[in-house]
Amino acid sequence: MSLVPTDEQRQLADTAREFLREYAPVTALRQLRETHDPLGYSMDLWSRMAELGWAGITIPEQYGGLDFGFAGTGLLMQECGRTLAASPLFASCVLGAGAIALAGSDAQKQKLLPLVATGELRLALALEETHRHDPAGVGIAATRSARGWELSGVKQFVIDGHSAEQLVVVARTGGAPGEQGGLSLFLVDAGAPGLERHRLALLDSRNAARLEFRSVHVDDAMRLGEAGEAWPALQQVLDRGRAALAAEMLGGAEECFERTLAYLKQREQFGAVIGSFQALQHRAAQMFAELELLRSAVRAACDAVEASPSMLPLLASLVKARANDCAELLTNEAVQLHGGIGTTDELDIGLFLKRARVCMQLLGDSAFHRARYASLRGF
Repeated sequence: MSLVPTDEQRQLADTAREFLREYAPVTALRQLRETHDPLGYSMDLWSRMAELGWAGITIPEQYGGLDFGFAGTGLLMQECGRTLAASPLFASCVLGAGAIALAGSDAQKQKLLPLVATGELRLALALEETHRHDPAGVGIAATRSARGWELSGVKQFVIDGHSAEQLVVVARTGGAPGEQGGLSLFLVDAGAPGLERHRLALLDSRNAARLEFRSVHVDDAMRLGEAGEAWPALQQVLDRGRAALAAEMLGGAEECFERTLAYLKQREQFGAVIGSFQALQHRAAQMFAELELLRSAVRAACDAVEASPSMLPLLASLVKARANDCAELLTNEAVQLHGGIGTTDELDIGLFLKRARVCMQLLGDSAFHRARYASLRGF
């Protein structure tokens, strides 16, 4: 694994940084929050992202994508983290499209992935059913019917689930909650009879939804992969999501560090710039060291998606645990080192802290991933 980005990757990151600072600064998130925007992100921004090719960055060229590689997705997510950019990039292109690419038939890929790549189709992955991440704990039932399948149950905290045109639903066609076998993936239209969507406002002002399925009919042709055999593909989708989410958290932590460092260099107290105080220098040095560790872990996990798939489960759990710990430390320190103003809504630092707290729970907290890492290593 090379720790140095290629020229193409650097160009992508530079372009993304310039674009997001112009069209999706932190003030854009504030406006979405203060106006209670019903969508939760700007469709104009999403259209611009799609025009740049971001929606199809990992989709193969044969399906209308750029096939740039997952490392490129990580760079985009990292830059999105720097400005807290709200978009369906993660929910639709990483999780939703990833499920279709890994579990869908060629006909399903031919039909759906080109629409995702152009931004015309927005997807969401409906997985969680409790307040904690538990991929094998799925209990929502998919039962055979004369016309196909019927889904009944409730999904919680579905990222961008209120606005997606189609949902990738993880349902149980066999086994019991807690078992890895018996899980299946279904594509469900957002307007399907019997489906109710309730938008939730999370701590970070971003989108999630509670989905209620009441005997929702799904044609057998809308099943992704074999019935009851979705676990391997689902794990790959989630591991890709963990790597991408860790990249976003890295970007947010980097922005917090840079803003805090700038503040330490200009804030004066007791007749001196506070950055000259040794105790604060030590804390800044620790922040820098943690960022460097996370940066290497993110690079390794994103590269492993295509270069070392067998190592991805280990690296995905490693990077998500590191990202959780690093984001918690960096945002806490940023608030503390800014002093009293750091606790006010006037300062953007608080928005980064809230986003970090939500990301820390998405797709597994540190305890989940340390336990998973230990299990994967045979302990």
